Amino acid sequence: MQERFETLLSTHKKILYKVCNVYCKRPDDREDLAQEIVIQLWKSFPSFDARCQFSTWMYRIAINVAISFYRRESTRTKHVLSDEELLLNARDETAAQSTELQALYEYIETLDPLNKALILLYLDGNSYLEIADVLGITETNVATKISRLKQTMKKGIEA
Repeated sequence: MQERFETLLSTHKKILYKVCNVYCKRPDDREDLAQEIVIQLWKSFPSFDARCQFSTWMYRIAINVAISFYRRESTRTKHVLSDEELLLNARDETAAQSTELQALYEYIETLDPLNKALILLYLDGNSYLEIADVLGITETNVATKISRLKQTMKKGIEA
């Protein structure tokens, strides 16, 4: 069982990285979140139903853990210095990104946890049906929310 889990996790590790990068700015927080997701995946693995895709199941767990982590960390770090307030920032990860990619990440940072998950899954190329399955909402709701997110982003770019 452990070998199968490790193989599936290794095959789909990019999902883990994407979720962690969307929900955490700081590398230390991303590492903590990744560990929490892996622990929860392992605890839940005995109940994994092989009739559904592992990636869908993994997204569902990873996003739920990330949302809980995000809420907990937001409360905990209210009075902690942000990355921008640090006296010395050892590396600027955004410096190598295009301005368009930086703008996209800045937009994503403003979203609530559900919309972050929606945009993450959408940008990763998942179908509306797959997104609906991961998030537990209807396919129509996914389409509506993504359409609204696109409109909001377009208005922000034009302004």
